[in-house]
Amino acid sequence: MADVPLLEFADVGRDFDVSQPWLERVLSRLPKQRLVAVDDASFRVARGRTLALVGESGCGKSTVGRLAVGLYKPSRGTVRFDGQPMPSGSGRETMAVRRRMQMIFQDPYASLNPRWKVDDIVAEPLRVQNAAMSETDRAERVAALLRQVGLAPADARKFPHEFSGGQRQRISIARALSSEPEFLVCDEPTSALDVSVQAQVLNLMRDLQDRLGLTYLFISHNLAVVEYVAHDLGVMYLGRLVEVGPATTILKDPAHPYTRMLLAAVPDLAMTGTSRTPVAGEIPSPIDRPSGCAFHPRCPHATERCRVETPVAKPIGDGRVVACHLVGS
Repeated sequence: MADVPLLEFADVGRDFDVSQPWLERVLSRLPKQRLVAVDDASFRVARGRTLALVGESGCGKSTVGRLAVGLYKPSRGTVRFDGQPMPSGSGRETMAVRRRMQMIFQDPYASLNPRWKVDDIVAEPLRVQNAAMSETDRAERVAALLRQVGLAPADARKFPHEFSGGQRQRISIARALSSEPEFLVCDEPTSALDVSVQAQVLNLMRDLQDRLGLTYLFISHNLAVVEYVAHDLGVMYLGRLVEVGPATTILKDPAHPYTRMLLAAVPDLAMTGTSRTPVAGEIPSPIDRPSGCAFHPRCPHATERCRVETPVAKPIGDGRVVACHLVGS
Protein backbone atom coordinates (compact mmCIF):
# COMPACT_ATOMS: atom_id res chain seq x y z
CA MET A 1 0.00 0.00 0.00
CA ALA A 2 3.06 2.26 0.13
CA ASP A 3 2.56 3.33 -3.48
CA VAL A 4 -1.15 4.16 -2.95
CA PRO A 5 -1.60 7.93 -2.57
CA LEU A 6 -3.21 9.08 0.64
CA LEU A 7 -5.57 11.36 -1.29
CA GLU A 8 -6.68 11.05 -4.89
CA PHE A 9 -9.10 13.09 -7.00
CA ALA A 10 -10.33 11.41 -10.18
CA ASP A 11 -12.23 13.72 -12.57
CA VAL A 12 -13.91 15.45 -9.62
CA GLY A 13 -16.43 18.23 -10.15
CA ARG A 14 -18.57 20.23 -7.77
CA ASP A 15 -21.52 22.40 -8.83
CA PHE A 16 -23.75 24.71 -6.80
CA ASP A 17 -27.32 25.68 -7.60
CA VAL A 18 -27.38 29.50 -7.50
CA SER A 19 -30.81 29.91 -9.09
CA GLN A 20 -33.34 32.49 -8.00
CA PRO A 21 -36.13 31.24 -5.69
CA TRP A 22 -38.63 28.94 -7.44
CA LEU A 23 -41.55 31.39 -7.50
CA GLU A 24 -39.41 34.22 -8.85
CA ARG A 25 -38.03 31.91 -11.57
CA VAL A 26 -41.54 30.85 -12.57
CA LEU A 27 -42.94 34.38 -12.69
CA SER A 28 -39.94 35.75 -14.58
CA ARG A 29 -39.46 32.59 -16.68
CA LEU A 30 -35.84 32.33 -15.67
CA PRO A 31 -33.82 29.12 -16.10
CA LYS A 32 -31.91 27.44 -13.31
CA GLN A 33 -28.37 28.69 -12.82
CA ARG A 34 -25.47 26.41 -11.98
CA LEU A 35 -22.10 27.55 -10.68
CA VAL A 36 -19.26 25.20 -11.58
CA ALA A 37 -16.82 25.64 -8.67
CA VAL A 38 -14.57 22.67 -9.53
CA ASP A 39 -14.46 20.87 -12.86
CA ASP A 40 -12.61 17.69 -13.86
CA ALA A 41 -9.98 17.91 -11.09
CA SER A 42 -7.51 15.02 -11.02
CA PHE A 43 -4.43 14.81 -8.78
CA ARG A 44 -2.71 12.69 -6.15
CA VAL A 45 -1.15 13.54 -2.79
CA ALA A 46 1.45 11.02 -1.66
CA ARG A 47 1.96 10.19 2.00
CA GLY A 48 4.22 12.58 3.87
CA ARG A 49 4.21 15.16 1.08
CA THR A 50 2.65 18.57 0.54
CA LEU A 51 0.58 19.47 -2.50
CA ALA A 52 -0.04 23.21 -2.75
CA LEU A 53 -2.91 24.71 -4.71
CA VAL A 54 -2.51 28.24 -6.04
CA GLY A 55 -4.64 30.54 -8.15
CA GLU A 56 -6.61 33.76 -8.02
CA SER A 57 -9.54 34.25 -5.65
CA GLY A 58 -12.64 32.38 -6.76
CA CYS A 59 -10.78 29.69 -8.70
CA GLY A 60 -12.09 26.84 -6.51
CA LYS A 61 -9.13 26.12 -4.21
CA SER A 62 -11.14 26.16 -0.98
CA THR A 63 -13.87 24.04 -2.56
CA VAL A 64 -11.23 21.41 -3.36
CA GLY A 65 -10.13 21.52 0.27
CA ARG A 66 -13.67 20.95 1.51
CA LEU A 67 -14.15 18.11 -0.95
CA ALA A 68 -10.92 16.55 0.32
CA VAL A 69 -12.19 16.30 3.91
CA GLY A 70 -15.77 15.36 3.02
CA LEU A 71 -17.44 18.67 3.89
CA TYR A 72 -18.75 18.73 0.30
CA LYS A 73 -19.80 15.75 -1.79
CA PRO A 74 -18.58 15.74 -5.39
CA SER A 75 -21.20 16.34 -8.08
CA ARG A 76 -19.23 13.94 -10.29
CA GLY A 77 -16.01 12.00 -10.15
CA THR A 78 -14.46 10.20 -7.18
CA VAL A 79 -12.49 11.30 -4.13
CA ARG A 80 -10.41 8.46 -2.67
CA PHE A 81 -8.69 8.47 0.71
CA ASP A 82 -6.07 5.76 1.27
CA GLY A 83 -7.28 3.95 -1.83
CA GLN A 84 -10.97 3.85 -0.85
CA PRO A 85 -13.81 6.11 -2.03
CA MET A 86 -14.64 8.79 0.52
CA PRO A 87 -17.63 7.49 2.54
CA SER A 88 -20.72 9.62 2.93
CA GLY A 89 -23.26 9.94 5.73
CA SER A 90 -22.51 9.83 9.45
CA GLY A 91 -21.87 6.13 10.09
CA ARG A 92 -18.90 4.44 11.72
CA GLU A 93 -16.98 4.18 8.46
CA THR A 94 -17.29 7.91 7.87
CA MET A 95 -16.22 8.73 11.43
CA ALA A 96 -13.23 6.40 11.16
CA VAL A 97 -12.02 8.19 8.01
CA ARG A 98 -12.65 11.65 9.39
CA ARG A 99 -10.53 10.89 12.46
CA ARG A 100 -7.61 10.65 10.04
CA MET A 101 -8.06 14.16 8.60
CA GLN A 102 -8.45 17.69 9.91
CA MET A 103 -8.55 21.25 8.58
CA ILE A 104 -6.71 24.44 9.53
CA PHE A 105 -8.68 27.52 8.53
CA GLN A 106 -7.52 30.85 7.17
CA ASP A 107 -8.57 33.24 9.92
CA PRO A 108 -7.38 32.33 13.44
CA TYR A 109 -9.65 35.05 14.85
CA ALA A 110 -12.82 33.54 13.36
CA SER A 111 -12.02 29.82 13.66
CA LEU A 112 -11.82 29.75 17.46
CA ASN A 113 -14.88 30.07 19.70
CA PRO A 114 -14.30 33.31 21.71
CA ARG A 115 -16.44 32.01 24.60
CA TRP A 116 -14.41 28.84 25.12
CA LYS A 117 -11.11 28.47 26.88
CA VAL A 118 -8.22 26.95 24.97
CA ASP A 119 -8.61 23.72 26.94
CA ASP A 120 -12.16 23.25 25.60
CA ILE A 121 -11.18 24.25 22.04
CA VAL A 122 -8.27 21.82 21.74
CA ALA A 123 -10.11 19.02 23.57
CA GLU A 124 -13.29 19.24 21.47
CA PRO A 125 -12.21 16.64 18.84
CA LEU A 126 -11.17 14.31 21.68
CA ARG A 127 -14.61 14.57 23.30
CA VAL A 128 -16.34 13.86 19.99
CA GLN A 129 -14.09 11.09 18.71
CA ASN A 130 -12.86 9.51 21.94
CA ALA A 131 -15.65 9.87 24.48
CA ALA A 132 -14.17 7.12 26.68
CA MET A 133 -11.05 9.18 27.46
CA SER A 134 -10.98 10.38 31.07
CA GLU A 135 -10.80 14.08 31.94
CA THR A 136 -7.31 13.58 33.40
CA ASP A 137 -6.00 11.92 30.24
CA ARG A 138 -7.70 14.58 28.14
CA ALA A 139 -6.05 17.38 30.11
CA GLU A 140 -2.66 15.71 29.75
CA ARG A 141 -3.20 15.35 26.01
CA VAL A 142 -4.12 19.04 25.68
CA ALA A 143 -1.01 20.06 27.62
CA ALA A 144 1.17 17.87 25.38
CA LEU A 145 -0.40 19.34 22.24
CA LEU A 146 0.17 22.90 23.42
CA ARG A 147 3.82 22.11 24.14
CA GLN A 148 4.08 20.52 20.68
CA VAL A 149 3.06 23.78 18.97
CA GLY A 150 5.26 26.00 21.14
CA LEU A 151 2.75 27.11 23.77
CA ALA A 152 2.69 26.52 27.53
CA PRO A 153 0.28 24.12 29.25
CA ALA A 154 -0.89 27.06 31.40
CA ASP A 155 -2.27 28.66 28.23
CA ALA A 156 -5.08 26.10 28.33
CA ARG A 157 -6.85 28.24 30.95
CA LYS A 158 -6.92 31.37 28.76
CA PHE A 159 -9.43 32.63 26.20
CA PRO A 160 -8.55 33.22 22.49
CA HIS A 161 -8.62 37.03 22.85
CA GLU A 162 -5.61 36.81 25.18
CA PHE A 163 -3.35 35.61 22.36
CA SER A 164 -1.73 37.16 19.29
CA GLY A 165 -2.67 36.07 15.77
CA GLY A 166 0.27 33.69 15.46
CA GLN A 167 -0.49 32.13 18.83
CA ARG A 168 -4.12 31.65 17.84
CA GLN A 169 -3.05 29.84 14.70
CA ARG A 170 -0.86 27.60 16.86
CA ILE A 171 -3.97 26.82 18.92
CA SER A 172 -5.79 25.95 15.69
CA ILE A 173 -2.95 23.62 14.74
CA ALA A 174 -3.04 22.00 18.19
CA ARG A 175 -6.78 21.42 17.79
CA ALA A 176 -6.22 19.90 14.34
CA LEU A 177 -3.56 17.55 15.75
CA SER A 178 -5.60 16.44 18.77
CA SER A 179 -7.18 13.46 16.98
CA GLU A 180 -3.77 12.36 15.61
CA PRO A 181 -4.68 12.85 11.93
CA GLU A 182 -2.57 11.75 8.99
CA PHE A 183 -3.87 14.40 6.59
CA LEU A 184 -4.37 18.14 7.02
CA VAL A 185 -6.03 20.63 4.69
CA CYS A 186 -4.42 24.00 5.32
CA ASP A 187 -6.68 26.69 3.83
CA GLU A 188 -4.40 29.74 3.63
CA PRO A 189 -3.27 29.28 7.24
CA THR A 190 -0.80 32.19 7.21
CA SER A 191 -2.50 34.82 5.04
CA ALA A 192 -4.00 36.70 8.02
CA LEU A 193 -0.65 36.88 9.85
CA ASP A 194 2.32 39.26 9.79
CA VAL A 195 5.29 38.15 7.70
CA SER A 196 7.52 37.32 10.68
CA VAL A 197 4.70 35.33 12.31
CA GLN A 198 4.03 33.55 9.00
CA ALA A 199 7.60 32.26 9.06
CA GLN A 200 7.16 30.90 12.59
CA VAL A 201 3.94 29.07 11.70
CA LEU A 202 5.39 27.65 8.47
CA ASN A 203 8.49 26.42 10.27
CA LEU A 204 6.25 24.79 12.87
CA MET A 205 4.20 23.06 10.18
CA ARG A 206 7.30 21.75 8.40
CA ASP A 207 8.71 20.48 11.68
CA LEU A 208 5.45 18.71 12.54
CA GLN A 209 5.36 17.13 9.09
CA ASP A 210 8.89 15.77 9.54
CA ARG A 211 8.24 14.47 13.06
CA LEU A 212 4.72 13.09 12.62
CA GLY A 213 4.75 12.12 8.94
CA LEU A 214 1.82 14.41 8.12
CA THR A 215 0.41 14.91 4.62
CA TYR A 216 -0.73 18.41 3.64
CA LEU A 217 -3.03 19.89 1.05
CA PHE A 218 -1.86 23.50 1.29
CA ILE A 219 -4.00 26.26 -0.21
CA SER A 220 -2.35 29.64 -0.73
CA HIS A 221 -2.14 32.80 -2.84
CA ASN A 222 1.48 33.38 -1.84
CA LEU A 223 3.95 31.76 -4.23
CA ALA A 224 6.85 32.49 -1.87
CA VAL A 225 5.10 30.46 0.84
CA VAL A 226 4.36 27.68 -1.65
CA GLU A 227 8.01 27.52 -2.70
CA TYR A 228 8.99 27.02 0.94
CA VAL A 229 6.47 24.35 1.97
CA ALA A 230 5.36 22.43 -1.14
CA HIS A 231 6.72 19.28 -2.73
CA ASP A 232 4.13 19.37 -5.51
CA LEU A 233 2.09 22.19 -6.98
CA GLY A 234 -1.30 22.52 -8.65
CA VAL A 235 -2.29 25.72 -10.46
CA MET A 236 -6.04 26.35 -10.67
CA TYR A 237 -7.98 28.63 -12.99
CA LEU A 238 -11.76 28.94 -12.92
CA GLY A 239 -12.29 25.55 -11.28
CA ARG A 240 -9.82 23.62 -13.45
CA LEU A 241 -6.28 22.47 -12.75
CA VAL A 242 -4.18 23.85 -15.60
CA GLU A 243 -0.78 22.59 -14.40
CA VAL A 244 0.22 19.96 -11.82
CA GLY A 245 3.67 18.65 -11.01
CA PRO A 246 6.79 19.00 -8.85
CA ALA A 247 6.86 22.45 -7.28
CA THR A 248 10.52 23.15 -8.06
CA THR A 249 10.02 22.28 -11.73
CA ILE A 250 6.92 24.44 -12.16
CA LEU A 251 8.36 27.42 -10.28
CA LYS A 252 11.62 27.24 -12.24
CA ASP A 253 10.13 26.61 -15.69
CA PRO A 254 6.33 27.16 -15.83
CA ALA A 255 4.65 25.62 -18.87
CA HIS A 256 1.09 26.97 -18.87
CA PRO A 257 0.65 30.64 -19.89
CA TYR A 258 -1.40 31.32 -16.76
CA THR A 259 1.33 29.90 -14.50
CA ARG A 260 3.92 32.05 -16.29
CA MET A 261 1.80 35.16 -15.80
CA LEU A 262 1.29 34.43 -12.10
CA LEU A 263 5.03 34.01 -11.55
CA ALA A 264 5.81 37.13 -13.57
CA ALA A 265 3.63 39.15 -11.18
CA VAL A 266 5.69 38.13 -8.11
CA PRO A 267 7.83 41.06 -6.83
CA ASP A 268 11.53 40.50 -7.47
CA LEU A 269 14.27 43.07 -6.76
CA ALA A 270 16.51 41.44 -9.37
CA MET A 271 13.96 42.40 -12.03
CA THR A 272 13.69 46.07 -11.07
CA GLY A 273 13.12 48.11 -14.21
CA THR A 274 12.32 45.05 -16.30
CA SER A 275 9.11 45.15 -18.32
CA ARG A 276 6.61 42.52 -17.20
CA THR A 277 3.42 41.14 -18.64
CA PRO A 278 0.66 41.61 -16.04
CA VAL A 279 -2.19 39.13 -15.63
CA ALA A 280 -4.67 40.99 -17.82
CA GLY A 281 -8.41 41.20 -17.34
CA GLU A 282 -10.69 39.67 -14.74
CA ILE A 283 -11.66 36.06 -14.05
CA PRO A 284 -14.86 35.27 -15.99
CA SER A 285 -17.96 34.30 -14.06
CA PRO A 286 -18.07 30.59 -13.17
CA ILE A 287 -21.79 30.76 -13.93
CA ASP A 288 -21.13 31.84 -17.52
CA ARG A 289 -17.84 30.20 -18.42
CA PRO A 290 -16.10 31.01 -21.72
CA SER A 291 -16.20 28.37 -24.42
CA GLY A 292 -13.12 26.28 -25.10
CA CYS A 293 -10.19 27.05 -22.82
CA ALA A 294 -11.50 29.23 -19.97
CA PHE A 295 -8.24 31.21 -19.97
CA HIS A 296 -8.38 32.19 -23.64
CA PRO A 297 -9.95 35.68 -23.11
CA ARG A 298 -6.86 36.64 -21.05
CA CYS A 299 -4.17 34.59 -22.81
CA PRO A 300 -1.78 36.45 -25.15
CA HIS A 301 -1.15 33.23 -27.11
CA ALA A 302 -4.78 32.14 -27.65
CA THR A 303 -5.69 30.66 -31.04
CA GLU A 304 -9.02 29.81 -32.63
CA ARG A 305 -8.68 26.27 -31.30
CA CYS A 306 -8.41 27.67 -27.76
CA ARG A 307 -11.72 29.49 -28.24
CA VAL A 308 -13.70 26.43 -29.28
CA GLU A 309 -12.01 23.34 -27.79
CA THR A 310 -11.45 22.63 -24.09
CA PRO A 311 -7.85 21.43 -23.58
CA VAL A 312 -7.31 17.99 -22.06
CA ALA A 313 -4.72 17.67 -19.31
CA LYS A 314 -1.78 15.63 -20.59
CA PRO A 315 1.69 14.66 -19.28
CA ILE A 316 4.61 16.50 -20.82
CA GLY A 317 7.42 14.17 -19.76
CA ASP A 318 8.92 15.82 -16.67
CA GLY A 319 6.41 14.73 -14.04
CA ARG A 320 3.97 17.47 -14.99
CA VAL A 321 0.45 17.41 -16.36
CA VAL A 322 -0.60 20.51 -18.31
CA ALA A 323 -3.96 21.47 -19.83
CA CYS A 324 -2.98 23.69 -22.77
CA HIS A 325 -3.26 23.22 -26.54
CA LEU A 326 0.08 24.97 -27.06
CA VAL A 327 2.10 22.83 -24.64
CA GLY A 328 3.39 19.41 -25.64
CA SER A 329 1.69 19.49 -29.04
